[in-house]
Formats: sequence, structure tokens, C-alpha cells
Amino acid sequence: MAAHQPTKALASFAADLDPAALPPEVRQKLGWLLLDYLRVCSIGARLPWSDWARKYIGLVGKEGASHVLFSANTLNPQHATFMNVTFGSSFDADDTHVGAMLHPGVAVWSAALATAEHVGQSGPQVLAAVVAGYETIIRIGLSLQPGHFRRGFQSTGTCDVFGTAAAAARLIFRGRDASRRIQEAIGLAGSYPSGVAQFYYSGSSGKRIQAAHAAQSGVAAALLTQAGFSGPLDIIEGSGGFARAYADAWDPAIIENGLGERFHLMDVLVKSHAAAARVAAAIDGMLALRQQHGFIGDDIKTIRLGIPRVIAGRLTNVHPVDLQAAQMSLPFSVALAAKISMAADLVPAIAVADYEAALSDRSLFELEERTATDLDDEVEAASNERSTAARVSVELRDGRKLSIFVPAPKGSASRPFTAQEHEARFTRELSKKRVSRGNYRNAYPRRSAPTSSAWRKTSIASTHAGWGAC
Repeated sequence: MAAHQPTKALASFAADLDPAALPPEVRQKLGWLLLDYLRVCSIGARLPWSDWARKYIGLVGKEGASHVLFSANTLNPQHATFMNVTFGSSFDADDTHVGAMLHPGVAVWSAALATAEHVGQSGPQVLAAVVAGYETIIRIGLSLQPGHFRRGFQSTGTCDVFGTAAAAARLIFRGRDASRRIQEAIGLAGSYPSGVAQFYYSGSSGKRIQAAHAAQSGVAAALLTQAGFSGPLDIIEGSGGFARAYADAWDPAIIENGLGERFHLMDVLVKSHAAAARVAAAIDGMLALRQQHGFIGDDIKTIRLGIPRVIAGRLTNVHPVDLQAAQMSLPFSVALAAKISMAADLVPAIAVADYEAALSDRSLFELEERTATDLDDEVEAASNERSTAARVSVELRDGRKLSIFVPAPKGSASRPFTAQEHEARFTRELSKKRVSRGNYRNAYPRRSAPTSSAWRKTSIASTHAGWGAC
């Protein structure tokens, strides 16, 4: 039997993918993922750590043709990618693949759009690069999990670099040797994975730029390959390669099987809440019980949460030490869902601002103390690589006992947002005036937005409109 060659398989897939051959359902999914990408980046651009990133890029950045979102500023593709990923990935509301345990979308869209502007590629080519990036990241993640997670890695930080290298290299290298050059870029990207996950326990703001660091490193790998460098052609499967260094066991067939036929991006979850994806079903459950029975947080005597084994420990810590830890805490998130006000005409959602305000609410900490988590066989059986289930049970002070089983959260593949919901979420956010907390106009090199035909060809708007040509 022939030896597995997943690095080569991913490079060949990226090089040969014909955007015109993408199935209609994949193109439609890409449309919703793009809208969600722009929505979360719009929110994140106003948050304080985006200003920290602007200060950093002001020191190290160099101008170029690639746009920083919601700005006339342009940078080189590596640093434009860093900025845009920071906007979208820094507050845990971006799209997620649950089984691979990572956030692929913000990294891939940012890298592909920035590189396309840099080299002048078209909208259909952007879509091909985005698909290659999603599939590379998700398939590598799936091949390693759950052992990769148990070893102490957050796979957004370790796997995104390979996908953004594939996406950027797909746009840079065309022609007969494209597959080989993309393989070299993926190989070089293997020098850069990080993603240590101590933040689950200790807090910190480091996770807010893990995806940005990984994404820019993948773009850098493609640019370095263009300049003459190359990485090992067997970086994933080699005896000293990524898989053996970062996991106790892995399955290369998950990477290779069905490339171009089975699109794992179809299973990507679009989030309702600015929280870890694996706690979303429990949040939905608490909100649903409140909608059905009309109680508030102060009415609750106790809460019991049925969970799968995979989230026990890292996501069940109480009394978070900071905002990041709060977003990763199941008991805190469910207590918050019991307390927030809900608008009747909107999909119920917890925003990062809700978490920030709740950190000083001692009543939430008291509700956490009255919350228990239990391993639940039915929840375990319903949880899979597409979503994580939950059971939420409450006992009210008036004696009522209520319970709900949530097999999958809103936004998952089995409970997707409708077209109208996607459009409303996008329109509601993008109609807001862009106001940053800091003055960043001079934070990094700036030039006017280009008006050339190359810009019109590669802009976000024309990329979206150009799908019909795919």
C-alpha cells in the first residue's frame, strides 16, 4: 500500500481546484461565511485590542496594496492579514469547526483577500484560495484531534498557518509548477505553529492574536517561498514533522480522503454568541427556557448542566479571572444567559460587551456557585465533529423544575441561520458608524484607496458579486 502523502495531497488540491466546479451549496455557504467574516471584523475593529494591534503594526508594518478593513489604509499582505484577523478573531465570535477545535474563516478570508490585492488576482481565484485554506486547516485539525487538544494546544494557533500558506500560495503561484511551490510554502509554514493553550487556565489576552499570528505566518511562508525559500515537502507526515511533534496519534487518511468531493467547510459553525463554540448549546438552552417560561436570573435556585466529556475541565472553570476566561467558562456563560435582557425581535445572543459588563456582577458569581456540571450520556452521544450538545436544568425558587436538551446550537450545520437571519445580522452591524476607541489614523503607513482596474477587480465587493462567474 502506498505511503500517505497528505502534504502533497493538500498542495495538489489547492493548485488544481477549479472555482467554476464548486457545487452550488458550497458557493452559497461561502457567501454566508463571507458576510459573517465582515460582520465579526466590523465589531472587532472597535475593540481595544485592535488598537493595540494598530500600535504594533505602526512599528513593524510596511505599506502595500492590501487593505485594512473599514479603512483607506493599505499595508503589505502579511501585516494586512494580521490586522484583519485581529479584528475578526479577537473576541470569540468568528466561525468555528467544532471537531477540528479551531477557527478557520477569519484567517483564510483575511489571507486570501490581502494576497489577492497584492498580486492582482480575481474574485473566482479568491474563492478557490479560500476553499483550499478552509479544507487544509480543518482536515489537519481533524486528523490530530482530540489528542492535540489534550496535549495542550489550541489548534487555531497551530493549524491556521498551513491553511493561510495554502491560500496565499494558490494566489501567488500559477502554472505548471504551482503544486510544487504550494507544497514548499506549506512546508515552510510548518516552522511556525504555536498555539499553547495555557490561557484556558490562567486567562490573558494572548489568545486574541493567536489566529492573527498564525495567519500572517502562513502568508509570510508563501512570500518567502516566492523569494526563494522552501520547506520540507513532507512537513505534516514526516518522521520529524508536524503530526508526530504535536499529537500522540493522528490519521493521515482524514486529510487525503475526499479532497474536492467532501467539503468540510460545510460543517463550519457560525456563532450566535461571543463564547467558546462548545458552550453555545448550553447558552441557547438557558435562553430558550427563559423565553418559554418567563423567569429571570434572580428566580433561579440551582442550575445543572449536562455536558460531554470533551469540555470537562478546560471549559467548566468558575469565577473567571478576566474577560477571555469568562468567554471560555461554561458556568459563567450560562449564568450570564440567565441574567441578560432579551429583545423579542432578534436571535438571542450574548456579545463581548455583555461579558465585559458581567465581570463585576457579584450575583453571577453567586449563581455560578449554585451551578453543577455532570457528564451526560445523551449529550455525549449527540455531540460530534459538527457541534456540541447540552442539557440545561433549572430549579426555580417557586418550586418549578425545568429542563431542556439542546442537540446542537443555533448556527451549526444542523441548525443553520436562515438567509434572512444572515442578512439581518450583517446589515444590522455594517450599518453602524465605524468608531474606534483610539485614534489610529497615523498608526501605520497610509495611502488613498486605489481606483485602478486592479483594485476594482479584487475588491471585497466585486469578489462577492463575482461568484456568478464561478
